[in-house]
Amino acid sequence: TAPRKKTDKKGNNMTKKQKKQGENINQKLQLVMKSGKAVLGHRQTLKTIRAARAKMVIISKNCPALRKSEIEYYCMLSKTFLHHYDGSNTELGTACGRLFRVGCMSITSAGDSDILHMIQK
Repeated sequence: TAPRKKTDKKGNNMTKKQKKQGENINQKLQLVMKSGKAVLGHRQTLKTIRAARAKMVIISKNCPALRKSEIEYYCMLSKTFLHHYDGSNTELGTACGRLFRVGCMSITSAGDSDILHMIQK
């Protein structure tokens, strides 16, 4: 039989770069959760942005529009880097090593991970 092509959930063919970047961000997130500091959830994320402690904010793909726009607005005001995670809240929770859904998260200390440098390029 012929080898199967890599596809996303909708059946679209994924390029190697898209697949590798998805895996790469997940590995960086795991390292942040182990060695750095991050807060999970909408309310805690907003608190860290307001207190100017957030270095980076990550939002899942299926985060509600009103919540997403509110976080984007606060990030714009505080000049905090914002990353739209290319996956659902269950996938973001799994990438963080949690057994629950994570709609948004804030990284306050990257630890050994170079996620802040990698994303900003």
